[in-house]
Amino acid sequence: MYPDVQVIAGVATGAIAVGVLVAEALNLPFIYVRSASKDHGLGNQIEGYYEEGQKVVVIEDLISTGGSSLKAVEALRAANVNVLGMLAIFTYQFGVSVDAFAKANCKVDTLTNYTALIELATERKYITPAQMESLKEWRQHPDTWGK
Repeated sequence: MYPDVQVIAGVATGAIAVGVLVAEALNLPFIYVRSASKDHGLGNQIEGYYEEGQKVVVIEDLISTGGSSLKAVEALRAANVNVLGMLAIFTYQFGVSVDAFAKANCKVDTLTNYTALIELATERKYITPAQMESLKEWRQHPDTWGK
């Protein structure tokens, strides 16, 4: 998807291991991004070697609201690297995250998502059609669902 990528960046901490595996498979350098700068040592938010202008793909494990993912993107952009996009394992597809990524002008792709998960669960009869409808409602309004 990103043939020009030069560096793989993992979002700390959940995506570090996955990011390392991707970087190793592509024979590329790996860096990782914390949610905030350390309050000791060198005070880095980004760990690992990179150069300004390099093309980076960010790896994330899970996207819910997109907040922590986009903090990593912002930190990398502030470090003057070219963020090509983000790859994640899973997204809940919350509207707030879709809107946040669009506003940040950050392309995001995932291996799978909430819709695929609940469809497969229904198909394999792990959940009933009624439970699927309830799960769809939860995804639309997780903050108020069930209250």
